[in-house]
Amino acid sequence: MKNTIHGLTTVLGRLLLATIFLMSAVGNKIPNFDQVASTMKGQGIPQPQVMLAGAILFLIAGSLSIILGYKARIGATLLLIFLGLATYYFHDFWNFRGETQQAQIIQFMKNLGLMGAMLLIMANGSGAMSLDKGKSAPKPKPAK
Repeated sequence: MKNTIHGLTTVLGRLLLATIFLMSAVGNKIPNFDQVASTMKGQGIPQPQVMLAGAILFLIAGSLSIILGYKARIGATLLLIFLGLATYYFHDFWNFRGETQQAQIIQFMKNLGLMGAMLLIMANGSGAMSLDKGKSAPKPKPAK
């Protein structure tokens, strides 16, 4: 029973963690591709359409990898790269003042927390009830 609860909470944790990235790609970046690319161009990002296509690929591949627990360390690496670049280019609180700066600090700190979660997955794997479980799941204790 304990292993089942552990496994289910691990699956739920992966799902909740990765949903923000999957929804960002499917719910925002893909349907608003031209608008997002224009915003990226305004932030000084070179070749914004190519970079956006890459970001979408990283977001979808990384989030599905984590949700399924398949090659989750690689998926977390993709999302860490995305987060690092997005945080630097879009949440540069040091260039703002007042309420806008406060809002950007919040987004910056949120992304730092998500980066920490990606580092944990990179270090520890996807956990129980994953497609990679043979590599990262706890081994059952032998009966006495």
